[in-house]
Amino acid sequence: MIDKLIAFSIKQKLVVGFCVVMLIFAGIYSAIQLPIDAVPDITNNQIQVITSSPTLSASEIERFISYPIEISMKSIPDVVEMRSISKFGISVVTIVFDDKVDIYFARNLVFQKLQEAQENIPEGLGKPEMAPVSTGLGEIYQYVVRPEDPNDTSFSDTELREIQDWIVKRQLLGTSGVAEINSFGGFEKQYHVHIDPNALTSHDITLREVHDAVTKNNGNVGGGYIEKGAEQYSIRGIGLIENLEDLQNIVVKTQHGTPIYLKQLAVVEYGEGLRVGAVTQDGKGEVVSGIVMMLKGANSREVSSNVHQKIEQIKPSLPKGITIDEYYNRENLVNKTIGTVQTNLIEGGIIVIAVLLLLLGNLRAGLIVASVIPLSMLFALIMMNAFGVSGNLMSLGAIDFGLIIDGAVIIVESVIVAIGLKIHSNNKGLTKTEMNETVFSSTSGIIKSAIFGVLIILIVYLPIFALGGIEGKMFKPMAFTVGFALVGALILSLTYVPMMCSLVLKKDLKEKITIADKIINFLKKLYAPVLEFALKSKALAIGTALVILAVSIYVFTTLGGEFIPKLGEGDIAFHIIRSPGVSLTESNKISGQVEKILKDKFPEIITVVSKTGAAEISTDPMGVELTDVFVILKDPDEWTSAETKEELIEKMQKELSIIPGIGFSFTQPIEMRFNELLSGARGDVAVKIFGDDLSTLVEKGEEVGKVLSSISGAEDVSVQQIEGLPQLQIKIDREKIAKYGINVEDINEVIETALGGKTAGVIFEGDRKFDIVIKYDDEYKKNINAVKNVLVSSSTGLKLPLSELADIEIEDGYSEISRDDGKRRILVQCNVRGKDIETFIDELKAGISRDVELPPGYIVEYGGQFKNLESARNRLLLAVPVSLFFIFALLFAAFNSMKQGLLVFSGIPFAIVGGIFSLLVRGMPFSISAGVGFIALFGVAVLNGIVMIAYFNKLEEEGVTNVHERILKGTMVRLRPILTTAMVASFGFIPMAISQGAGAEVQRPLATVVIGGLISSTLLTLIVLPVLYGIFNKHVNPKYDFKKTT
Repeated sequence: MIDKLIAFSIKQKLVVGFCVVMLIFAGIYSAIQLPIDAVPDITNNQIQVITSSPTLSASEIERFISYPIEISMKSIPDVVEMRSISKFGISVVTIVFDDKVDIYFARNLVFQKLQEAQENIPEGLGKPEMAPVSTGLGEIYQYVVRPEDPNDTSFSDTELREIQDWIVKRQLLGTSGVAEINSFGGFEKQYHVHIDPNALTSHDITLREVHDAVTKNNGNVGGGYIEKGAEQYSIRGIGLIENLEDLQNIVVKTQHGTPIYLKQLAVVEYGEGLRVGAVTQDGKGEVVSGIVMMLKGANSREVSSNVHQKIEQIKPSLPKGITIDEYYNRENLVNKTIGTVQTNLIEGGIIVIAVLLLLLGNLRAGLIVASVIPLSMLFALIMMNAFGVSGNLMSLGAIDFGLIIDGAVIIVESVIVAIGLKIHSNNKGLTKTEMNETVFSSTSGIIKSAIFGVLIILIVYLPIFALGGIEGKMFKPMAFTVGFALVGALILSLTYVPMMCSLVLKKDLKEKITIADKIINFLKKLYAPVLEFALKSKALAIGTALVILAVSIYVFTTLGGEFIPKLGEGDIAFHIIRSPGVSLTESNKISGQVEKILKDKFPEIITVVSKTGAAEISTDPMGVELTDVFVILKDPDEWTSAETKEELIEKMQKELSIIPGIGFSFTQPIEMRFNELLSGARGDVAVKIFGDDLSTLVEKGEEVGKVLSSISGAEDVSVQQIEGLPQLQIKIDREKIAKYGINVEDINEVIETALGGKTAGVIFEGDRKFDIVIKYDDEYKKNINAVKNVLVSSSTGLKLPLSELADIEIEDGYSEISRDDGKRRILVQCNVRGKDIETFIDELKAGISRDVELPPGYIVEYGGQFKNLESARNRLLLAVPVSLFFIFALLFAAFNSMKQGLLVFSGIPFAIVGGIFSLLVRGMPFSISAGVGFIALFGVAVLNGIVMIAYFNKLEEEGVTNVHERILKGTMVRLRPILTTAMVASFGFIPMAISQGAGAEVQRPLATVVIGGLISSTLLTLIVLPVLYGIFNKHVNPKYDFKKTT
């Protein structure tokens, strides 16, 4: 069947040409349509359930909200993990599903269970809602709304927030691919009813009566319709509150025929909502920010571009003097990363083509092979679109053109040799028929090796498909793309390459010495004596190879390990960590100080934006003691303070160390968000201690924190602050309230409404709506004594101060309570610099085992990068042996010989040698990225072995019975294709190995391993493999004249 396909392609050139043209057009169209992002989305399949209850403490949030939601979700199938965090005013429960579950089906299951959970949450304590359908890559665009003139103070933070919520946000929400716009900073506008408790007392009115009066005097209704003659009139009852005056004139009660208006009991005015977060910029004060969240699966570059264009359209509709400033745009990172990929591919392609032209010694042949590169890429793009694989650093950046065209190189080189031999035997040029026959016979004779080589390379990528979790999402796109390109190259090698060879190659090749011939002849002169010596000293050759292999295994154990090298995003993000209980005002003051220091000291910085606390949609429920700081940087070639990002961070830390009492944890924007969503941690290493008693968890957390701090390489060590939040606790005395006939509910109502504020409906201003909030004036809660003097009404009408009915005192409470799969835990985390993760974890485990004694029932788990590395390694330990078995099975099928299959298979361990030493020389630890490089190496390592052994077999079939002669002739003839395939495959990775562009950090270990491994693999194929072949085939004539071959 394959021979028929080759023959058809040579004969029907026009049909093949038409198919190639169609491939080009379809590939270009697919390239335009292909979703583009910087990196694969590695977020797990999760749904967040967020419940806001602004007045509840962390303990109440856990008991009344988080726990009922967790219990309701436990019965949902395919849930692999469930986490919750309970903080003052908010609960966030994260439900992680198996990756095979459709996210929209999962959301439907969660929605159904939320109805059940709502029934178990006490009335009025909040309504659970699902977060937008977005991921860790979802925050693609961030901006601030501010006055054009920084010195303009005519716009309040409340007005800026109103502009963001009701002008900017509303228009952006219609943008394709946008899931949600998250507002952050400023104040939400409200209508405040500031009750005068003395007025309530004098008119004998309760808070509940005021609340009921407002809610009952605010509404419209419909009354159907009436018919009058030929016309119909709808009936409307209009009673909505439309402005402050309407609200002020609500009648609360009538006493002796005299109405008591709300304005007699309270000051009714515009107010500001209670907030749990703020945004500051460049040390110049507060701003209002918007965070654009992309719909899961959307094209980030396209959505970012659409949002940017929409922002430009919105600007003219803003009030005069207001503008929108973008400070973070994912499109910038995507463009830089894809730019790195394009540069590497173009440079790699040029190098590969140059090597081809140089070593093949035939311009036309080189161009035929080179043309397979873009055509196979176009085929890959078509398949990527068909299978939903996005274009990113991993899917496109790890393609080696030299690897892809190995099959084409083998075929074209074989055709050139066959044409030369035919012309030499005929002593004249070839006719068209002879040319077609020669191309067919030479292609048909070598195609089996080419096909088996491609199949083996495809098989070695199977372990990557076995990867799960983060590593699977990171590297599967690469395996898909390489697989698609290889299949495309194979199809082209069976059809397009033979057709072009018969059409383009000269039919009257003249025998002349080319530059390529001179290079190959020179290499043969160097190679021949080495091979002759190895064949004569087999024990020495094999022994040396085994010693090198043993040394490399030892070296591997010293390399250390990390999960995946950090992708350089270009910008810096870091956390400011303060003590629990700090006020939002103080946090903003510290943030402003940090911003000013950074802006003044580092000219590399474009802007610094600090986000303190939580946004409107609290997917990341931070307290006001925590701040995320975004440092947006200029291009590295414009830096003057430092040469590398690591050096810049060190200098930043040094400058910020003058601010007392706070900690910092440096990371990057996307990395920070990924860590938060994947494990609930922000650092490279996370230690989770599980147990029931929070005080014990705090104690053990501090002990683990000390161990972490003592290990070299630990930076930004932080222990989760779950205690130390100052609370004004009002402990109701049940005996006293019983004496006065007062219920707990009566006191709670005073605490909730008078002190906290209670919503009593909304007021519409056009299409905008704002809450009506009833509460005491802030004067009545400015200090503890004011709170103690708040009056509570008894059933007899007696007014009693709160201090008479409860013990009021300040105590430290819990700032947050975290749970994983229903178990309370505390988190200790850090970043690691200057040391590999695996070595660091080994030292950490030893330190915890030595210095931390856990009570019964308390356990420690390790997370962060180490957990991912361990998971990936365990999967590879299972998948790689299976892949190696399949490789050997294919080799056995190819040669129908166990002996020859083992000969070729021996190339794999010796190829690994070069990969290990290349990592050592470049100072790189083993990572999953390097591991994927080793996997890719397996296929190339056996490919040249197949070519060599197959040619030995061919010589044997042609009657060369002397094994020594067979080895010498075979190695000399196959030297050119072996060197060509090895050089194009390794040289194609050189740009990737030395690249300093955005995203290159992830690619460098992979490329380094392949280049080093190909060097050792080639040496094995040319030296050790012939020696092994000679050992396995005993009938060797050592007196054969070596010079006859050379």
